[in-house]
Amino acid sequence: MKITRAVVPSLFTVLNMFCGFLAIIQCSEAVPNFIVAGWFIILAGVFDTLDGFMARLTKSTSQFGVEIDSLSDIVSFGVAPAFLVYKLHLYQFNEIGLIISSLLLIMGGIRLARFNVQLVGYDKESFTGLPIPASAITVVAFVFTFKQNAPGLSGLPADLLAPLVVLVSLLMVSKIKYDALPKFSKKGFKKHPVWTIMVAIAAVVLLATKGMALFYLFLLFIAWGILRASWKIIRSLGTSPQEHPVSPVEELTSIDI
Repeated sequence: MKITRAVVPSLFTVLNMFCGFLAIIQCSEAVPNFIVAGWFIILAGVFDTLDGFMARLTKSTSQFGVEIDSLSDIVSFGVAPAFLVYKLHLYQFNEIGLIISSLLLIMGGIRLARFNVQLVGYDKESFTGLPIPASAITVVAFVFTFKQNAPGLSGLPADLLAPLVVLVSLLMVSKIKYDALPKFSKKGFKKHPVWTIMVAIAAVVLLATKGMALFYLFLLFIAWGILRASWKIIRSLGTSPQEHPVSPVEELTSIDI
Protein backbone atom coordinates (compact mmCIF):
# COMPACT_ATOMS: atom_id res chain seq x y z
CA MET A 1 0.00 0.00 0.00
CA LYS A 2 1.51 3.31 -1.11
CA ILE A 3 1.09 6.11 1.43
CA THR A 4 1.26 9.60 -0.05
CA ARG A 5 0.91 13.10 1.35
CA ALA A 6 -2.73 13.04 0.20
CA VAL A 7 -3.41 10.95 3.32
CA VAL A 8 -3.07 14.08 5.49
CA PRO A 9 -6.12 16.01 4.18
CA SER A 10 -8.05 12.74 3.78
CA LEU A 11 -7.55 12.04 7.49
CA PHE A 12 -9.34 15.28 8.36
CA THR A 13 -12.10 14.40 5.88
CA VAL A 14 -12.61 11.03 7.57
CA LEU A 15 -12.75 12.77 10.97
CA ASN A 16 -15.43 15.05 9.50
CA MET A 17 -17.48 11.99 8.51
CA PHE A 18 -16.91 10.33 11.89
CA CYS A 19 -18.19 13.43 13.72
CA GLY A 20 -21.35 13.30 11.61
CA PHE A 21 -21.83 9.68 12.63
CA LEU A 22 -21.34 10.56 16.31
CA ALA A 23 -23.93 13.33 15.99
CA ILE A 24 -26.46 10.84 14.62
CA ILE A 25 -25.70 8.44 17.49
CA GLN A 26 -26.30 11.22 20.05
CA CYS A 27 -29.69 11.98 18.50
CA SER A 28 -30.75 8.32 18.44
CA GLU A 29 -30.01 7.52 22.09
CA ALA A 30 -32.88 6.65 24.45
CA VAL A 31 -32.31 10.10 26.00
CA PRO A 32 -31.06 12.19 23.06
CA ASN A 33 -28.41 14.82 23.72
CA PHE A 34 -29.06 17.37 20.98
CA ILE A 35 -26.51 19.87 22.29
CA VAL A 36 -23.66 17.34 22.10
CA ALA A 37 -24.93 16.27 18.66
CA GLY A 38 -24.78 19.90 17.56
CA TRP A 39 -21.21 20.26 18.82
CA PHE A 40 -20.20 17.18 16.81
CA ILE A 41 -21.68 18.82 13.68
CA ILE A 42 -19.70 22.01 14.39
CA LEU A 43 -16.55 19.94 14.97
CA ALA A 44 -17.20 18.27 11.62
CA GLY A 45 -17.25 21.79 10.14
CA VAL A 46 -13.84 22.48 11.69
CA PHE A 47 -12.40 19.31 10.16
CA ASP A 48 -14.05 20.21 6.83
CA THR A 49 -12.19 23.52 6.85
CA LEU A 50 -8.92 21.89 7.90
CA ASP A 51 -8.97 19.26 5.16
CA GLY A 52 -9.07 21.95 2.48
CA PHE A 53 -6.33 23.90 4.24
CA MET A 54 -4.12 20.82 4.54
CA ALA A 55 -4.75 19.88 0.90
CA ARG A 56 -3.47 23.28 -0.19
CA LEU A 57 -0.59 23.16 2.29
CA THR A 58 0.61 19.73 1.12
CA LYS A 59 -0.32 20.45 -2.53
CA SER A 60 -2.26 17.20 -2.65
CA THR A 61 -5.62 18.42 -3.95
CA SER A 62 -7.25 15.77 -6.15
CA GLN A 63 -10.53 14.59 -7.60
CA PHE A 64 -10.53 11.78 -5.03
CA GLY A 65 -10.33 14.38 -2.27
CA VAL A 66 -13.28 16.28 -3.75
CA GLU A 67 -15.43 13.15 -3.91
CA ILE A 68 -14.70 11.86 -0.41
CA ASP A 69 -15.18 15.38 0.94
CA SER A 70 -18.68 15.48 -0.58
CA LEU A 71 -19.51 12.05 0.84
CA SER A 72 -18.41 13.22 4.28
CA ASP A 73 -20.39 16.44 3.96
CA ILE A 74 -23.61 14.63 3.10
CA VAL A 75 -23.27 12.61 6.31
CA SER A 76 -22.21 15.42 8.66
CA PHE A 77 -24.17 18.33 7.18
CA GLY A 78 -27.06 16.51 5.50
CA VAL A 79 -28.07 13.38 7.39
CA ALA A 80 -26.99 14.53 10.89
CA PRO A 81 -28.81 17.91 11.02
CA ALA A 82 -31.87 16.46 9.28
CA PHE A 83 -32.08 13.70 11.90
CA LEU A 84 -31.44 16.24 14.68
CA VAL A 85 -34.32 18.59 13.76
CA TYR A 86 -36.66 15.65 13.22
CA LYS A 87 -35.93 14.04 16.58
CA LEU A 88 -35.87 17.39 18.40
CA HIS A 89 -39.20 18.82 17.23
CA LEU A 90 -40.42 18.09 13.70
CA TYR A 91 -41.41 14.48 14.45
CA GLN A 92 -44.57 15.97 16.00
CA PHE A 93 -45.86 16.83 12.53
CA ASN A 94 -45.72 13.21 11.33
CA GLU A 95 -45.24 12.91 7.54
CA ILE A 96 -45.00 16.68 7.03
CA GLY A 97 -42.26 16.92 9.65
CA LEU A 98 -40.44 14.00 8.04
CA ILE A 99 -40.53 15.67 4.62
CA ILE A 100 -39.38 19.06 5.96
CA SER A 101 -36.51 17.45 7.89
CA SER A 102 -35.40 15.50 4.83
CA LEU A 103 -34.99 18.72 2.82
CA LEU A 104 -31.65 19.36 4.55
CA LEU A 105 -30.42 16.02 3.21
CA ILE A 106 -32.05 16.09 -0.23
CA MET A 107 -31.23 19.70 -1.14
CA GLY A 108 -27.77 19.31 0.36
CA GLY A 109 -27.15 16.29 -1.86
CA ILE A 110 -28.30 18.20 -4.94
CA ARG A 111 -26.11 21.14 -3.98
CA LEU A 112 -23.01 18.95 -3.58
CA ALA A 113 -23.63 17.13 -6.86
CA ARG A 114 -24.04 20.45 -8.69
CA PHE A 115 -20.86 21.77 -7.10
CA ASN A 116 -18.85 18.72 -8.17
CA VAL A 117 -19.96 18.75 -11.82
CA GLN A 118 -19.38 22.52 -12.10
CA LEU A 119 -16.03 22.50 -10.28
CA VAL A 120 -13.27 24.25 -12.21
CA GLY A 121 -10.08 24.29 -10.17
CA TYR A 122 -9.92 23.51 -6.46
CA ASP A 123 -9.57 27.03 -5.02
CA LYS A 124 -12.97 28.74 -4.84
CA GLU A 125 -13.58 32.38 -3.95
CA SER A 126 -17.36 32.08 -4.01
CA PHE A 127 -20.05 29.41 -4.08
CA THR A 128 -23.29 29.12 -6.01
CA GLY A 129 -25.94 28.49 -3.39
CA LEU A 130 -25.53 28.39 0.38
CA PRO A 131 -22.72 25.92 1.24
CA ILE A 132 -24.05 22.82 3.00
CA PRO A 133 -21.82 23.29 6.11
CA ALA A 134 -23.23 26.81 6.55
CA SER A 135 -26.76 25.43 6.27
CA ALA A 136 -26.12 22.77 8.92
CA ILE A 137 -24.33 25.09 11.34
CA THR A 138 -27.11 27.70 11.01
CA VAL A 139 -29.65 25.10 12.10
CA VAL A 140 -27.41 23.87 14.92
CA ALA A 141 -26.76 27.43 16.12
CA PHE A 142 -30.54 28.03 16.16
CA VAL A 143 -30.94 24.99 18.41
CA PHE A 144 -28.10 26.18 20.68
CA THR A 145 -29.66 29.63 20.98
CA PHE A 146 -33.25 28.67 21.71
CA LYS A 147 -33.23 25.17 23.22
CA GLN A 148 -31.08 26.09 26.24
CA ASN A 149 -31.91 23.73 29.15
CA ALA A 150 -35.44 22.86 28.01
CA PRO A 151 -36.14 19.31 26.78
CA GLY A 152 -37.20 20.70 23.40
CA LEU A 153 -38.26 23.85 21.59
CA SER A 154 -41.37 25.76 22.57
CA GLY A 155 -43.14 29.00 21.74
CA LEU A 156 -41.93 31.14 18.83
CA PRO A 157 -38.62 29.24 18.29
CA ALA A 158 -40.60 26.02 17.81
CA ASP A 159 -42.75 27.74 15.18
CA LEU A 160 -39.68 29.13 13.39
CA LEU A 161 -37.71 25.88 13.11
CA ALA A 162 -39.58 24.47 10.09
CA PRO A 163 -39.45 27.76 8.10
CA LEU A 164 -35.73 28.04 8.86
CA VAL A 165 -35.11 24.49 7.60
CA VAL A 166 -37.07 25.20 4.40
CA LEU A 167 -35.24 28.51 3.87
CA VAL A 168 -31.69 27.15 4.18
CA SER A 169 -32.63 24.09 2.09
CA LEU A 170 -33.90 26.25 -0.79
CA LEU A 171 -30.90 28.56 -0.53
CA MET A 172 -28.57 25.59 -1.01
CA VAL A 173 -30.01 24.88 -4.47
CA SER A 174 -30.47 28.53 -5.45
CA LYS A 175 -28.00 30.42 -7.63
CA ILE A 176 -27.36 33.08 -5.00
CA LYS A 177 -23.62 33.70 -4.61
CA TYR A 178 -21.93 33.28 -1.24
CA ASP A 179 -18.31 34.20 -0.58
CA ALA A 180 -15.82 31.61 0.61
CA LEU A 181 -13.81 32.29 3.76
CA PRO A 182 -10.92 34.62 2.89
CA LYS A 183 -7.34 33.46 3.19
CA PHE A 184 -5.79 35.30 6.12
CA SER A 185 -2.61 36.33 4.37
CA LYS A 186 -1.16 39.53 2.95
CA LYS A 187 -2.25 38.51 -0.55
CA GLY A 188 -5.74 37.52 0.64
CA PHE A 189 -6.18 40.83 2.49
CA LYS A 190 -5.17 42.86 -0.57
CA LYS A 191 -7.63 40.92 -2.73
CA HIS A 192 -10.61 41.02 -0.33
CA PRO A 193 -9.90 43.64 2.37
CA VAL A 194 -13.53 44.33 3.39
CA TRP A 195 -14.54 40.67 3.53
CA THR A 196 -11.40 39.77 5.53
CA ILE A 197 -12.08 42.53 8.06
CA MET A 198 -15.74 41.48 8.39
CA VAL A 199 -14.77 37.85 9.09
CA ALA A 200 -12.18 39.00 11.66
CA ILE A 201 -14.80 41.18 13.40
CA ALA A 202 -17.25 38.25 13.40
CA ALA A 203 -14.61 36.06 15.05
CA VAL A 204 -14.04 38.70 17.77
CA VAL A 205 -17.81 39.02 18.37
CA LEU A 206 -18.09 35.24 18.60
CA LEU A 207 -15.33 35.08 21.21
CA ALA A 208 -16.72 38.05 23.16
CA THR A 209 -20.19 36.46 23.38
CA LYS A 210 -18.78 33.00 24.16
CA GLY A 211 -20.43 31.60 21.04
CA MET A 212 -23.92 32.97 21.77
CA ALA A 213 -23.83 35.17 18.64
CA LEU A 214 -23.19 32.22 16.30
CA PHE A 215 -26.77 31.97 15.00
CA TYR A 216 -27.08 35.72 14.41
CA LEU A 217 -23.74 35.87 12.59
CA PHE A 218 -24.80 33.09 10.24
CA LEU A 219 -28.16 34.81 9.80
CA LEU A 220 -26.30 37.96 8.70
CA PHE A 221 -24.21 35.89 6.29
CA ILE A 222 -27.37 34.40 4.76
CA ALA A 223 -29.11 37.78 4.62
CA TRP A 224 -26.08 39.38 2.94
CA GLY A 225 -26.25 36.89 0.07
CA ILE A 226 -30.00 37.46 -0.37
CA LEU A 227 -29.66 41.27 -0.26
CA ARG A 228 -26.80 41.24 -2.75
CA ALA A 229 -28.82 39.03 -5.12
CA SER A 230 -31.87 41.29 -4.67
CA TRP A 231 -29.77 44.33 -5.55
CA LYS A 232 -28.60 42.53 -8.67
CA ILE A 233 -32.24 41.96 -9.67
CA ILE A 234 -33.15 45.61 -9.02
CA ARG A 235 -30.23 46.84 -11.13
CA SER A 236 -31.26 44.50 -13.95
CA LEU A 237 -34.87 45.71 -14.07
CA GLY A 238 -33.96 48.60 -16.35
CA THR A 239 -32.16 46.32 -18.82
CA SER A 240 -33.90 45.52 -22.09
CA PRO A 241 -35.30 41.96 -22.58
CA GLN A 242 -32.87 41.45 -25.50
CA GLU A 243 -29.93 41.87 -23.13
CA HIS A 244 -31.48 39.56 -20.52
CA PRO A 245 -33.52 36.78 -22.24
CA VAL A 246 -33.74 35.03 -18.83
CA SER A 247 -35.08 37.12 -15.95
CA PRO A 248 -32.71 37.69 -13.01
CA VAL A 249 -35.19 36.03 -10.67
CA GLU A 250 -35.23 32.85 -12.78
CA GLU A 251 -31.45 32.96 -13.04
CA LEU A 252 -31.02 33.06 -9.25
CA THR A 253 -33.70 30.54 -8.27
CA SER A 254 -33.53 27.88 -10.99
CA ILE A 255 -32.08 24.50 -10.10
CA ASP A 256 -29.63 22.65 -12.36
CA ILE A 257 -30.04 18.88 -12.08
